[in-house]
Amino acid sequence: MNKFTPRKINYLRMSITDRCNLRCGYCTYWQEFERLPPREILSYEELLRLAAVAAEAGIRKIRITGGEPLLRRGVVDFIKNLHQIPGIEEVCLTTNGVLLPELASPLFKAGLRHLNVSLDTLRPERYQEITGRDNWREVMAGLQLALDLGFQPLKINCVVLKGFNGDELTDLALLARDNPVQVRFIELMPTVSQDWWERHYLPMAAVHQRLAGLARLSPVIPAATAGPARVFRAPGLQGELGFISPMSQHHCLTCNRLRLTAAGQLRPCLLRSTELNLKAPLRQKLTDHSIARLFQEAVRLKVHGTGLPLPEGKFPVMAIIGG
Repeated sequence: MNKFTPRKINYLRMSITDRCNLRCGYCTYWQEFERLPPREILSYEELLRLAAVAAEAGIRKIRITGGEPLLRRGVVDFIKNLHQIPGIEEVCLTTNGVLLPELASPLFKAGLRHLNVSLDTLRPERYQEITGRDNWREVMAGLQLALDLGFQPLKINCVVLKGFNGDELTDLALLARDNPVQVRFIELMPTVSQDWWERHYLPMAAVHQRLAGLARLSPVIPAATAGPARVFRAPGLQGELGFISPMSQHHCLTCNRLRLTAAGQLRPCLLRSTELNLKAPLRQKLTDHSIARLFQEAVRLKVHGTGLPLPEGKFPVMAIIGG
């Protein structure tokens, strides 16, 4: 089977649950959010079959997301099994870190090495304000355990929020001075409401300005399966700094990703409503070849624009899509 061309779509983000133990204000309308019935979420067997089909079609990297993926029972064995699929070269996990103190060691033993942890603030009281939960200490303990175990790369995802953490950017960046981690600053996207986005959006140019005195940055050449982050190293840093600017410098032209939602819908683009139903052909026992054609169709449907601004009421449910 031919690999995806010409855009080299080789990266699949796979959401395995819509459940989450945090309530971050920039994620979802939690007051209105209705969780999917369990039967509507793909089983691990279905997810592994899709991963194998995707690998045959050219996918080389799979990132497990949610919701919060570590909430799903059996996730450690699932990740172990993903590593056994021929053609999959990278298995990655994005987590909010709350459950890492108990699961980091089993995940490491299962073969996972590439770990992203969300952390938007170094202040416990501000963490509770952003996430709606008092779990800052668990996240910090989980990060330390991940460092001790030797996860590499270990990335810290920080959504930049004007009015919340704009005064902490240097402190967050200094985590990469003292630890072999990649601290990634991410522009806020309008995923809840236009009004909330306008109040809290801080462009990446302002982030660079606030970090200008920290160090002289040198760009890192990205790997073939790398995501949208522009990554830099600097003298005096053990780790790296990354910058993701989907609003001010969107990366649609170079996007190499597809997204599989927890409900089994394949999305070519994050902020566009186009979806291809993979759950139905899976449960109708269609052949792998038929399902592979849907992956190829998703690649064909990828576009060069962001789809912004979003129509009112059309904001994506990030807890299902997986970001």
